[in-house]
Amino acid sequence: MNRIGILLSGCGVYDGAEIQEAVLTMLAIEEAGGEYVCISIDKEQFHTINHLTGEEQPVKRNMMEEAARIARGEVVSINDIKPSQLDGLVIPGGFGSAKNFTSWAFKGSESDILPEVKLLLVNLVNIGCPIVALCVSPVVVAKAFEGASFSTRMTIGSLIGSSPYDIDSFKKGLSTTGVSVTDKKVTEIEVDEVNRVITAPCYMMDTSLLGVRNNVKQAIDALFQMIKN
Repeated sequence: MNRIGILLSGCGVYDGAEIQEAVLTMLAIEEAGGEYVCISIDKEQFHTINHLTGEEQPVKRNMMEEAARIARGEVVSINDIKPSQLDGLVIPGGFGSAKNFTSWAFKGSESDILPEVKLLLVNLVNIGCPIVALCVSPVVVAKAFEGASFSTRMTIGSLIGSSPYDIDSFKKGLSTTGVSVTDKKVTEIEVDEVNRVITAPCYMMDTSLLGVRNNVKQAIDALFQMIKN
């Protein structure tokens, strides 16, 4: 049975992992006949957002403790995961990818990435283990491989269709890091067979829960096909 890691940056779209994308990833992995392991980092989030009002709260939250809310308590520290234990890795979206794993939300393409996140992604690529980045999470992959001898091909959405975000700005930022950026609608995914990276727009585009579910399933099905090949 293929074991797929799910890297969670917390719990909640505005300051952590996008919950619906994370749960739908779990479902799609099990539907594909695999098993998942939730992974996070024992560090504080950048900040905490009240998801009812959108306002910042004067409290501190820990990424791993918050991720455990999604994982029903079963979450492993990134420091305890060896690349050889995984057949693939999925990074759901949510602002945690751009606030906790990287500082993209504040610095764009000039942002930093947590060393432990970069190390895991680099080690996975070195052993040929495929990576799936959903929604905004291509920025994490981009920062992990910035300056590498290869260029990944990824999508972060489409200029055709409605989006709550500035897709053009994201595309330009990713290009600055060396990514070959493609335009994909929420009904499509990008599959970089050479570098074994799969990306899907999900909630980067305006869509329904069913639309996200279908897009996540496309990406996970492509992941299992890539593992098989």
